[in-house]
Amino acid sequence: MIVRVFTIAQNTVREAIRNKLLYTLLFFAIALIGTGVLISTLSYVESERILQDVGLAAIRLMSVGIAVFVGVGLIHGEVERRTIYTILSKPVSRVEFLVGKYFGLVFTTWLMLGVMAIAFAVVSLGYGAPLDGGHGVCFFLVGMELVVIVAAATLFSSFTTPMLASLFTVGVYLLGHLSRDLRLLGEQAKSESVKPVADFLFQLLPDLESFNVTIEAVHQLPIPAAEVGWATLYGLGYATVLLILASYLFSRRDFR
Repeated sequence: MIVRVFTIAQNTVREAIRNKLLYTLLFFAIALIGTGVLISTLSYVESERILQDVGLAAIRLMSVGIAVFVGVGLIHGEVERRTIYTILSKPVSRVEFLVGKYFGLVFTTWLMLGVMAIAFAVVSLGYGAPLDGGHGVCFFLVGMELVVIVAAATLFSSFTTPMLASLFTVGVYLLGHLSRDLRLLGEQAKSESVKPVADFLFQLLPDLESFNVTIEAVHQLPIPAAEVGWATLYGLGYATVLLILASYLFSRRDFR
């Protein structure tokens, strides 16, 4: 099973890196990182931190863009080209196919994240902005966030069209970063019926702010190892649940 999943993941990476949209998004990401230099010159105070704020924001945004707009089309492309029938006619289960696609896309997004991290480091060092271990932790947690986002994209791609899967995944990303605010609003609401709804949404939606340590990295603040460990376990656990659900839906999908 591991060999079959690895083979599908490998083919997925090859297919993804041939996608022109991937390089378009990567180009815009690097351009946005470079734009941070221009924006930072508008302020005489903390210009280095503004540069890194813009760069890290661009990396987070474009990484999700790659996960969504490249990822959601992978499964649909196999179905549309009818190549999925050839793959599934071999000793490959639907679960193995889906998990292989998932790992292939995760590796692709991590690869692009690595390229953007290098561009960020080059721009920061060229501008004289400091780099330390906090930036490495920040990139690691962005990678863990992508583990969750790719799992969400895989889930929605398993039963709906690429357009709807993209919209749903973007919605999960946005709401995931607002889930703490929703819970806070529920606690402050006067209506007793609002709080349980807010708590339910907070438990249902991913807490993507757990992976956001941009402020700590930019301001060189300490990042507790316990928080990083918890965020890692949380991301892996949440992604596993999404993959189990995706595998169940995909195994019952009718391709006719």
